[in-house]
Amino acid sequence: MKEIKAYIHNHRIADVIRAVKESGLCNTDGTPGCRNLAVIPVQSLLKAVDAKEQHYSIELAETVINESKLELVCEDRQVDELVAIIGHAARTGQAEAGWIYISDIIQAVPIAGWQSKT
Repeated sequence: MKEIKAYIHNHRIADVIRAVKESGLCNTDGTPGCRNLAVIPVQSLLKAVDAKEQHYSIELAETVINESKLELVCEDRQVDELVAIIGHAARTGQAEAGWIYISDIIQAVPIAGWQSKT
């Protein structure tokens, strides 16, 4: 299993979610496939598409943009297709429009199935 994390400009996140859902690769019925799709708001130091996107963060003492972090877990065989879907839908026309990271999942245990070893 793999975890995909993608940092995406806010004005592109709705299109990315739509593309992932329309791909049919993400399931909500518990069958194997892409799952645990989550979107988390984050502040980033990425270059803004335009000046309206930037604001000054007093907490960080930096100019930042608000963007979204998309997270999902998928089967190894789905990674390339999901990365292509996310990358295509997230494009802004900038040379650096965000990043997609892929990590190995060592183990996944459903909370309902968790049992103490003691």
